[in-house]
Amino acid sequence: MGLLSLGTPLPWEEAKKHADHVRKHGIVQFLNIWNRIKTRRKDHLLWGDEIEYIVVKYNDEEKGVKVSLHAHDALEKLQVLELDHIAKGEVFESSWKPEYGRYMLEGTPGLPYGYTLDDILGVEENMIRRRRLATSMLRPGEAVLTLTNFPRLGSCGFTDPPSNATPDAGASMSFFIPNEAINPHARFPTLTANIRLRRGSKVAINMPIYKDKNTPSPWREPNPSCLTNHCTKSLPAAIAAGCSNGHAEETAEAVKKLNKDSLPSLPDLVPDALPDHIYMDAMCFGMGCCCLQVTFQACSVEEARLLYDQLAVVTPIMMALSAGAPIFRGYLADVDCRWNVISGSVDDRTIEERGLKPLEHSKFRIKKSRYDSISNYLSPGPMYSGGCNTPDVANIPLEKLASIPSKGMEFYKDEYNDLDTVYDKDIYRQLVDGGVDDLLAKHYAHLFIRDPLVVFQELLEQDDELSSDHFENIQSTNWQSMRFKPPPPSAPHIGWRVEFRSMEIQLTDHENAAFSIFVVLLVRAILSFDLNLYIPLSKVDENMQRAHSRDAVHREKFWFRRNCIGDPNRKLGDLGCKCPRVAHQTVAEAVYGAPYVNGVDHGNEDAYEEMTVNEIMNGKPSTNFIGLTNLVRRYLHIHQPAISEATRTKLEAYIDVISRKASGELKTSATWIRDFVAAHPGYKGDSVVSEEVAYDLCKAVENLAEKRVEGLNC
Repeated sequence: MGLLSLGTPLPWEEAKKHADHVRKHGIVQFLNIWNRIKTRRKDHLLWGDEIEYIVVKYNDEEKGVKVSLHAHDALEKLQVLELDHIAKGEVFESSWKPEYGRYMLEGTPGLPYGYTLDDILGVEENMIRRRRLATSMLRPGEAVLTLTNFPRLGSCGFTDPPSNATPDAGASMSFFIPNEAINPHARFPTLTANIRLRRGSKVAINMPIYKDKNTPSPWREPNPSCLTNHCTKSLPAAIAAGCSNGHAEETAEAVKKLNKDSLPSLPDLVPDALPDHIYMDAMCFGMGCCCLQVTFQACSVEEARLLYDQLAVVTPIMMALSAGAPIFRGYLADVDCRWNVISGSVDDRTIEERGLKPLEHSKFRIKKSRYDSISNYLSPGPMYSGGCNTPDVANIPLEKLASIPSKGMEFYKDEYNDLDTVYDKDIYRQLVDGGVDDLLAKHYAHLFIRDPLVVFQELLEQDDELSSDHFENIQSTNWQSMRFKPPPPSAPHIGWRVEFRSMEIQLTDHENAAFSIFVVLLVRAILSFDLNLYIPLSKVDENMQRAHSRDAVHREKFWFRRNCIGDPNRKLGDLGCKCPRVAHQTVAEAVYGAPYVNGVDHGNEDAYEEMTVNEIMNGKPSTNFIGLTNLVRRYLHIHQPAISEATRTKLEAYIDVISRKASGELKTSATWIRDFVAAHPGYKGDSVVSEEVAYDLCKAVENLAEKRVEGLNC
C-alpha cells in the first residue's frame, strides 16, 4: 500500500509545516525523472497483479469467526522467506507487503508476468501457490480468505485476540475499531491520525441499510453494547471531537445530558450517524477492505497515457462486475461495493475544502476525496519518444517529435475533460517550464493540491536526482481509479506503468485470474485495434456511482461509447502487427470480418448512450456494438497462428467467466454473499448478519477457494 518508508513520522502539527517543502521537491523529483526517461521506448508489456487477503480465526465450538491480528506474524515469516531467497541470489515466486489492517496480507508475483499470451496461463497457478504459502504460515484454526470486507468488521468483539475501541484516544478515536487492528508500521497509524487531524474531525461514512422484510423503517441502529459501555465522562468529549458537522460545542453539551438508559439508538448518541444508514467512523472501514489491482508496463510514455485514458472508462464497468462488498459492520447494505466507503475513509478535506464554509484558511475548494475516480484524461500527449509502433517517424530527431501528435491523440478532445478540475497554478507553471505538456502538467498540479500526510524526519532532505520519495509521498496517497506511474529513479529496468484499481477481490483464485487476465487482454485489444473509448469524464463519474449500487449489473445502465472503432480503415500492420496473414487487414476487417458496418449516427461519431453491463461486455446487436468480450476474442483470433489451440481454449475460458457474469449466468460475489445470508437458517430477514451467519459464510468462502470453482453458479 503506497510508499513504505522507514523513519520517525512527524506529528501533524509539525508535518504540515513541511507540506510546501515536500510538494516543491516532489515536483523537482518528477521533472528529473521526466527529462531523463520521457524518450524511453520499446519496453515490453509486462504486468502483475496484487491480491489482498483477510486472515480469520474460527471458533468451531461456538460457531464464531474473528479477524486474526496474528496475521502480522505470518507476514513477517513470509517476508523473511522472501529475503532469504534474495540473499541467495534467487527470485522468490511471490512478494509480500503489509496492508492497512493487522489482519491483512498483500501478495504479488515475485517477478512480472511475461508479455506472451502463453505467459498469461501461469497467473492462476501463481495465485493458488500464493494462497497455499500464506496458509502454511498461519496458526491452527486460521484461514486466508479473498473476501472484500470482513462482514463483521467494527462489530463488538470482532478481533482475535480481543481488543477494545478507544473513542477518546488513539490514532482513529473510533467507536468501533481498536488501535490494535491497524498495522503497526509507522505509516498506517500516522496516516489514520493525520487524516483525522487535517480534516478537523473523524471521517463520517454512512451507507444505506438494505431494507429486508423484517427491517424496521425507519431503521435506527441500536447502540452496540461495546459502545454503550464507553458512556463515561470522557465520551462526550470524544463524540464532540469526532463530529464532522463543525458544531463540537453544541454536540458535547447535548451528549452530556444523555445516559445509558436514554440511548435508544446510535443516531441519538452520534450526530454523524444517519437513520436508515450503517455508520462508520474510521479509515479501517475502507482501507481494511481487500481489492484486486493490475499494473501494466507500457512500451513508452505515450502508450501509458493512452492506456490510462482508455482504461479509466472501463473502471466502473469492471467494478460492477467484480462487486463483492454487500455487508458492513454486521449489516446488509443497499450497496454492493466498497468504493464509497473507502473514499470516505480517507477523506481528509477540511470543512472549507468540502464547501461547507467559505474559503478562509484553506486554499482550494476540492470536489473529491483523495480516493476517487480520475479527474483528468491525459491523452497520449505529444510524441516525446516516437511511440513503439511508428516506423514512419523512426528517423525523425527526438527534439522534433514533440510537435507531432502521438498515435491515438486524434481521439482525445478537450470537451471530454469536462470536470473543471482544480489545480495549483504555480505547480502547473513549474511543470510547463520544466518541459511537461499542458495535460500532464494539469494532472500533477491537481494531485499536488493535497498535503503530504506522513512526513518522516529522516527523509526531509533528499537528493532530488536520486530519490523520488517526496514525489511518491503525494502520488501514492492519491488513490484514484487509475494511477499513472513514472519509472522510479532507483530501478532503471522499470518503464512507464499504469495501474487499474477499481476491482473488488473475488472469492476464488480462478475468478481473480479471470478478471486480471481479461483486463490484460483488453489492453492488448485496445492497442492492436487502436480503440477509442472516450466519453466525457462527468459520465464516467456517473458510472462510478451507478456501479456502486446493489446488483448494478442487472439494475443499472452505464454511459458508454456507441462506436469504439477509432479508425476502421487503419491497417493492422500500421499498428504493430507483424503477422503477414493479417497485417494487411483493416481494423474493421479484423474486428467484424467484413467491411465496416456500424449502427452509429455517422454525423456524430462521438455518440454515447446508456447500456447495460451485458450490452457493454457482450454486445448490442441492434446497433452493431460488438462488446468488449467479443473484441478480446477477435484479438485472440487474429493471433491464432502464434498461439496453440490449447492456449486459446484456456484464455477463452477466462473470458467466458467475465461474459457470463455480465449476462447474469454467473453471480457477482456480492449477489452470491447476499443469497447465502438470505438462505441461512439463522438469518431473521432483518438485515442483521450475526456471528453465526458470518462464521458459516466464511467457511463457505474458504470451501469455494479450496474447490477452485470456475464460477459462483454452484
